[in-house]
Amino acid sequence: MSELDILRQVFGYEAFRGPQQAIVEHVVSGGDALVLMPTGGGKSLCYQIPAIARQQAGRGTTLVVSPLIALMHDQVGALHEAGVEAAFLNSSLSGEEAAQVERRLLRGELTLLYAAPERVTTPRFLAQLDALAARGQLALFAIDEAHCVSQWGHDFRPEYRALTVLHERYPAVPRIALTATADALTRADIVERLQLENAQQFVSSFDRPNIRYTIVEKKDALTQLLRFIEREHAGEAGVVYCQSRKRVEEVAAALVEAGLNALPYHAGLEAGVRQQNQDRFLREDGLVMVATIAFGMGIDKPDVRFVAHLDMPKNIEGYYQETGRAGRDGAPADAWMAYGLQDVVNQRRMIDESPAGEDFKQVMRGKLDALLALAEATDCRRVRLLGYFGEKSEPCGNCDNCLHPPAVRDGSELARKLLSCIYRVQQASGISFGAGHIMDILRGKQTEKVSQYGHESLSTFGIARDSSESELRAVLRQLIAIGAVAVDGGMFNTLQLTEGSRAVLKGEVQVQLRESVAAPAAKRNRRSAAPAAAAQELGVDDQVRYINLRAWRAEVARAHNLPAYVIFHDATLAEIARRRPQSLADLQGISGIGAKKLEAYGADVLRVVGEGS
Repeated sequence: MSELDILRQVFGYEAFRGPQQAIVEHVVSGGDALVLMPTGGGKSLCYQIPAIARQQAGRGTTLVVSPLIALMHDQVGALHEAGVEAAFLNSSLSGEEAAQVERRLLRGELTLLYAAPERVTTPRFLAQLDALAARGQLALFAIDEAHCVSQWGHDFRPEYRALTVLHERYPAVPRIALTATADALTRADIVERLQLENAQQFVSSFDRPNIRYTIVEKKDALTQLLRFIEREHAGEAGVVYCQSRKRVEEVAAALVEAGLNALPYHAGLEAGVRQQNQDRFLREDGLVMVATIAFGMGIDKPDVRFVAHLDMPKNIEGYYQETGRAGRDGAPADAWMAYGLQDVVNQRRMIDESPAGEDFKQVMRGKLDALLALAEATDCRRVRLLGYFGEKSEPCGNCDNCLHPPAVRDGSELARKLLSCIYRVQQASGISFGAGHIMDILRGKQTEKVSQYGHESLSTFGIARDSSESELRAVLRQLIAIGAVAVDGGMFNTLQLTEGSRAVLKGEVQVQLRESVAAPAAKRNRRSAAPAAAAQELGVDDQVRYINLRAWRAEVARAHNLPAYVIFHDATLAEIARRRPQSLADLQGISGIGAKKLEAYGADVLRVVGEGS
């Protein structure tokens, strides 16, 4: 079977997307590849089709290295549905189940085997690979989430460094490394660490045009979040990211109290509860998962309509990866984030207090600055985001800045007043103070603390009384981000001047302030949810068929213990409802229906369509 035949007959798609065909042909022929493709861009087919093609050519099993148990389960389930022999080895298996998978591997019965990097590099597993290699039965190594190998990436995992053993031990076996997020520095590190200097690089567009990016100044984050969900995404699936476990619990409880169907997810939950919550999110409609970043990698749920951040991530790579979990079906989705001064302070402090070397800290500060620049930007968010990954683009007309352009003014004078105040306070008292006290002095507020230290007598007392606390906090965010103010890591988060302060005080560095833009008072029209988007052009009778097909799919998914989208995507069901097939032949050629699914479900689909006619 040719690569295109595999795409059509096994997976049920008529044509490759973007660079998929070039990647597949290169890897099938034995070439190494580094693939950068955005979340939802079809990365898995880039190694699954070569795995099938090389197995059919007698080259044996493909090993997929992945850190993600959820992805292993879903992809193996989907491959089984498509009629492909696949299995995984991870901690969810019992000893006997794992031994059974190993026996199948050694008998050459598997086309793909998924395993975590920790397992792959053990002497026991390498001995099994040795046995396969001796028989010429190692077809391909696919290293997913390849950014994990780089210390400059957003999810560095030391165990990925040991994967160099695959190339050193089996140099004749081709390798494909894949990731959705890597800037130029991370990309170069992946090439070096995985010894992919001779690999062909395939870099897709990072643009996800269906995602609308909105970043707001944090005021009352929970109220802002509730307003966003209720106005835009009531009853729809979404993910809300928080930085701490405690915050996850609080926000999940608040959403439930507000009448939303929400669940928490973090590493501190009992493993069974965590798995149950994840399974519910994958299998139920309209559920909101409140989580730390421990949740989401490898989650293939296509109809997530929004991803919200209540705390600022560490860098743009993390932000892009997390927001990319929205709208994987191509229907409209939202990436919404609230950020504030404390986010900047916390992230900056974590970098400064890290035991890492100064070179590493400087790179991390640069990445944080880039994210802050995105948050404070007054121009198109998408242009900024894509520019970070080296991709030029035009204003999207869809992000918050394009839809509601903010006003900008020069905040340099206010920045100089703030720096002068920090200096005068420390000079007068011999100690440093936090942001709240500095702002009270600048605004001329006669607080108990101001009186206690006699700070009403300072020359900077009241020199910014015409400025709001919001303005001052915006200035301080900028000063911390550019390194002109340092935040002490102690209990009180006190502010201190740095070498970078001098350039601002001398007027050599400008500080630009973004004016806050009030959200539109009226509720915006909610954009179509995934099911509606898939079926929005259907007539009344077709809508009935579509609803019946979704109900049937839900029953099958429950029986197979799989998410519904693994059986058929919404778009496939909508196309079936529109075409009203009368025979198995009529079902052929509908996107998402391969030969195995036609055989397994064709008769049932025709029955359901007939009942709705």
